[in-house]
Amino acid sequence: MKTMTMNKPEQFGRVAVMMGGSAAERDVSLRSGTAVYEALKAKGVDAIALDVTDSPIKALAGLKINRVFNIIHGRGGEDGVLQGVLDVLGIPYTGSGVMASALTMDKLRTKLCWKGYGLVTPQWCLLKDESDLDSCIEKLGFPVIVKPAQEGSSIGMSKAATRDELQKALTLAEKYRCDVYAEAWVNGKEYTVAVLDGEALPVIRLETPNAFYDYEAKYKATTTQYHCPSGLSQEQEQFIKSLAVTACEVVGIEGWARVDVFIDDLGQYQLIEVNTVPGMTDHSLVPMAAKRAGIDFEELVWRILETSLRK
Repeated sequence: MKTMTMNKPEQFGRVAVMMGGSAAERDVSLRSGTAVYEALKAKGVDAIALDVTDSPIKALAGLKINRVFNIIHGRGGEDGVLQGVLDVLGIPYTGSGVMASALTMDKLRTKLCWKGYGLVTPQWCLLKDESDLDSCIEKLGFPVIVKPAQEGSSIGMSKAATRDELQKALTLAEKYRCDVYAEAWVNGKEYTVAVLDGEALPVIRLETPNAFYDYEAKYKATTTQYHCPSGLSQEQEQFIKSLAVTACEVVGIEGWARVDVFIDDLGQYQLIEVNTVPGMTDHSLVPMAAKRAGIDFEELVWRILETSLRK
């Protein structure tokens, strides 16, 4: 179902741009939210910036809001909690609903859904404690990448090439109070695909001198290279775009998202994860892909806001 379009900013009513939150990605969310708020104001939308530092119910108390542009990254904003609050309050919002948000915030459960549908994702091992390290090494070998299952922006992630490094990576990831898993290292090229209202935007190939596309490479480094056009053939580009759309459909995503994919050295497409509230900073990938498609930042924000109209 395609989202209806709006021609006049007043048709949206009063829009709260909810940003911040209390998760590890708070700073990124504030930067994304500020950019979104300024774009909406430039388009004539009656928008207010709402920095959520505690309960979203408290943040919205006493405000007359017609809809919400949700740009809170991570737990509390991207995991179904905020979506449930807004559903109960009867306030439409951008992006996915409770089920898809909760599911895709958990990288492990997302991988299980994709695998169940027949989509390819790298092998992994759940690391409950140090007793799981040897069986993980036996199954995956080295190197691996260790991840907290419910964090974004590569927070808490690290590469491990020895048992000692694997132990240290587990200790780091455990600080984020969620499941931790080791994933087989993929040798190949990394791509990301933004999906807006069921259609994929141009593919971006990521290249970094860092060990992987970590927090520094995403938000701070000047050495990260973004290739758009991606360098893929027309057939490959179309396939990876179709794969991203399917990956979103399998887990029930609505509105917008960004899917990360590797093409390994054998030519196998491997799904890594999906983000249902992607970044909208000056380093972010969705605005970059939109620009390549001829959609400037203000128009992109408008179109994302239109996805709230289906709720």
